[in-house]
Amino acid sequence: MNLAPVFINIFAIGCLFVSFVKDKQKTKRAIKIAVKTFIRILPTILLIVVLVGLLLGFVPHAVISKFMGNQSGIVGIFVSALLGAILYIPSIVAFPLAASFLKAGASITAVAIFITTLTMIGFVTLPLEIKELGKKIALLRNGISLLLAILIGVIIGAIL
Repeated sequence: MNLAPVFINIFAIGCLFVSFVKDKQKTKRAIKIAVKTFIRILPTILLIVVLVGLLLGFVPHAVISKFMGNQSGIVGIFVSALLGAILYIPSIVAFPLAASFLKAGASITAVAIFITTLTMIGFVTLPLEIKELGKKIALLRNGISLLLAILIGVIIGAIL
């Protein structure tokens, strides 16, 4: 059993208790805001959980391992980078997906590249970025981000 979530939750409850003792009204307002935010994002999270479940149900582990596993080499790097650059999902929801990829046989390098490109590259938001920053800057930023994401993933894979 992994004890990290237990310690994190105990710490969070402790902090909530300290906050409540310090200022009950602010803590109550913060809890109300947190509950409203949770209710607002719940449909999105549920949709993503369903999509991840379907993805993992219909895509065999062997396929994930083939295209994102240790033996995939440069193909795995580019598949991971492309998936991360194209998908438009909140990074906090992407972490369970990344864990599922690891369990299905993806390499740490591929998953690190996936998460990094997911947060650094905006294929879906590129038209807006071009409009606001200009084509040259937007493409340059995304290109540099892609190279850095691959470098970060390879370094993380080498370390871990």
